[in-house]
Parts: sequence; C-alpha cells; structure tokens
Amino acid sequence: MQKGSPWLPLIMMVMILGVILAGCAVVQEVKKSDAKGTEVWLAAAGFRVQYADTPEKADHLQTMTQRKLTSHQRGDKVYYIYADALSCKCLYIGNEENYQRYQQLMIQERIADEQRMTAEMNMDAAMNWGLWGPFDYGW
Repeated sequence: MQKGSPWLPLIMMVMILGVILAGCAVVQEVKKSDAKGTEVWLAAAGFRVQYADTPEKADHLQTMTQRKLTSHQRGDKVYYIYADALSCKCLYIGNEENYQRYQQLMIQERIADEQRMTAEMNMDAAMNWGLWGPFDYGW
C-alpha cells in the first residue's frame, strides 16, 4: 500500500485557511461599506465628525461601541455618538436635533426603497411575456 504525500495535509490546511481568510475579508469590506453609508447619513443630519488625530484619541476611540449609534447623557443634555475606529478613525457627535433629522432621513430612505421595489414589481407585472412567445432556448 502506497502512502500519499506527507505534504498533502499541510497543503489542504493552507488552502482551507486561505478560503476562510478570503471570506473574512469580504465580510469586512461589506461592513466597511455599510459604515460609510451610515456616516454619510450622519453627516447629512448635521452630526459633527471628530478625527482621532492623537494617540490618546485613537486609544479612547477603540474603547467605544463601534459602528452603532449610542446615546450619552452629559449634564442635562443627551448626545448621540457613532464611533468608527476601523474605517475613518473618527467619532460622529450629534444632539437631539441631529438625531431626529437622522431618523427622518432613514425613514425617507426606507420609503424610497419600498417605492423603488414596488415600481420594479409593477414593471415586471406589466411585461407581456406571452407576446414574445416561449423562452425555451435550451438554456
């Protein structure tokens, strides 16, 4: 009985690790693009951006909840914070007015998405497929 190459298990492990790492990179890029979209909406709502331009700010930014809008009470005022230590290395800060504007923009975006999907479904329903005959071209 002939044995296989002693390198085969190592090669297989390296290939599996490569596939896993590639998958992680894709997930990370999707998360970054989601964060960019959120940051655009925050800026449009009037949130101020503060960059982690010192080592102390960068360290502190790492300790915050990442890529999630959170509220913080300071005195008698409520502030809304969005920290992104990975992409922009920045902190978005807004007040109640900015937060309300952000919520309005998100609702408008959802409505626009729903209207776009409805229009696409209506266009598809209006297509007279029978007019074009059978589509069985051997695909």
